[in-house]
Amino acid sequence: ESLDELTPRIFRIAIVLCIIVAIFSQTTDSAQTKRRIRRPTSLKSSAATSAKQPEEDNRIPVKKIAQDRSDQAPASATNRFRVRSKTRGGTALAAGVVAGAASSNALVTKKVQDKDGYKIVCYYTNWSQYRTKLGKFVPEDIPADLCTHIIFAFGWLKKGKLSSFESNDETKDGKTGLYERMMTLKKANPKLQILLAIGGWSFGTQKFKEMSATRYARQTFIYSAIPFLRQRGFDGLDMDWEYPKGSDDKKNFVALLKELREAFEAESQEIRSPRLLLTAAVPVGPDNVRGGYDVPAVASYLDFINLMAYDFHGKWERETGHNAPLYAPSTDSEWRKQLSVDFAANLWVKMGAPKDKLVIGMPTYGRSFTLTNTERYKVNSPAKD
Repeated sequence: ESLDELTPRIFRIAIVLCIIVAIFSQTTDSAQTKRRIRRPTSLKSSAATSAKQPEEDNRIPVKKIAQDRSDQAPASATNRFRVRSKTRGGTALAAGVVAGAASSNALVTKKVQDKDGYKIVCYYTNWSQYRTKLGKFVPEDIPADLCTHIIFAFGWLKKGKLSSFESNDETKDGKTGLYERMMTLKKANPKLQILLAIGGWSFGTQKFKEMSATRYARQTFIYSAIPFLRQRGFDGLDMDWEYPKGSDDKKNFVALLKELREAFEAESQEIRSPRLLLTAAVPVGPDNVRGGYDVPAVASYLDFINLMAYDFHGKWERETGHNAPLYAPSTDSEWRKQLSVDFAANLWVKMGAPKDKLVIGMPTYGRSFTLTNTERYKVNSPAKD
């Protein structure tokens, strides 16, 4: 046969080979994606690659949940950085500027931010429905255009899996639940993103310790969280562990965030939908931050970081102080000068958090003191229990 006669046949063979290679490549990619979000197989198999379990002596006992789930003052001044709740009068707002420059991430993803660069993040607590008279606050009381993000607090853990907490969070028996009522805000504001938070002060730390201690436990939580969030219309998950403490917790929290982010990425590719957001509420006390957070690693897996920049001062102290001072008074002691929004934000930046991921928490409630002398009522005046 002449070369002219062979050329069309060679061309057809080349096309067939290209199609076969493309089909094989697509099948391989799909299988790899499914493996990344697979259910954990067994405790035995996952334990071989899991992180070291925290020692029993270092575990913090679970706290009994207050019946009304209201915020509680710490037992002593050493606990002053512990934040009890996100809100007193309804929603507590956290507003921050997201800079235009992209930060370095461990995972290459499309950056999620609002068109004008700002985020207005509002926390809603599911126990505010139980307040009386004007204090009662329900999802319908939130203006749909007020926030760019709403974080619904809180979910719960049951047998290591994400679940609801309040009896009316879910829609059942013909009654529309709080989750569904919250989602109706998206009809008025389609750009609104709603996340579910898990944790909080009353949640304690033990459940987080156990859930993050091994790969099997982490994967069990993650495998339950993704369908739970998707089926109820949530756009992401907010982790509110108060607080990781010690090297094991620090390491396990990073592992938990890493595996959550990877699973969210894989699930997004699999179903071809926007990725679930991953955020965290974090403390501002220097001891809590340094003792429990690998800041650069934590920041690399989170879309944004909610600084709990409030409750700097309260009735647990022996002198009055502003709940959330932007700057500490010049008359404060060196130690008390750490108790300000400015110091807290700069601390996280110095420890490796990108500025464009920080959201500054702002309390919409006040704190009261009992004065030792009613004639002295300015900041730093003597106070008593």
